[in-house]
Amino acid sequence: MATPPLPTSHTESDGSAVIRVLSYNIRSMRDDTHALARVITACAPDLVLVQEAPRFFRWRKKLARLAAASGQVILTGGGTAAGPAILCSLRATVERTEDVLLPLTPGEHRRGFATAVVRFGGARLGVLSCHLSLRQDERYEQGGMLLDRLAGMGVEHAVAGGDLNERPAGRTFARLTEGLQDCWATAPWGSEDTWTRTAPAQRIDAIFATKGIEVLGCGVPLGHPGVTESDLRAATDHLPVLAALRIPAG
Repeated sequence: MATPPLPTSHTESDGSAVIRVLSYNIRSMRDDTHALARVITACAPDLVLVQEAPRFFRWRKKLARLAAASGQVILTGGGTAAGPAILCSLRATVERTEDVLLPLTPGEHRRGFATAVVRFGGARLGVLSCHLSLRQDERYEQGGMLLDRLAGMGVEHAVAGGDLNERPAGRTFARLTEGLQDCWATAPWGSEDTWTRTAPAQRIDAIFATKGIEVLGCGVPLGHPGVTESDLRAATDHLPVLAALRIPAG
């Protein structure tokens, strides 16, 4: 059975904007980059919240190649944010960007946030891409830092997405949903689980939005026009999360 289509991106007469946001762990582009670009292109996102972007040798060139192949441009992040990055369509007007490195726990991977403030028509939006720690205690602290970062961006409306390394029943997930909408839980669409390489399948990737944003649908775009199961499996080891959101003007 085909997945019902999400609303297309557009600006409404009151200045609000309907946008598509895609969150995607791309495993440093170590898999089939043509399949990866096809998935992103088919989802027609206005923003792509990337995790595990290339970080080392010629990382900017690799990320730029993916952006060009999928109809996007690099907004911020990559090696300068320790992996998270943000791509955007030309529909976005960029106000500012900032890459944030988080405190380093000895023996663990460096983590960071890629952040930006953008406008779509009359709608202004804070954006954050993250990849949280595998360690429960560190992950919980990073969840608090994520909320603090969104609160300090000086915007009324914001969206955050990424690889949480945790299921919805976890402490960090619950901490985030105290102040943000879990977009899948608010308006489930498509499929749920984002990690299917080992049993049981799990939802460990998510998109969150501040309370004033209307979630029109969110989930893994299985069955979405142009997105094939073979491309999803060839592109990377995670499945992406796609959301359609209505951002109020102002």
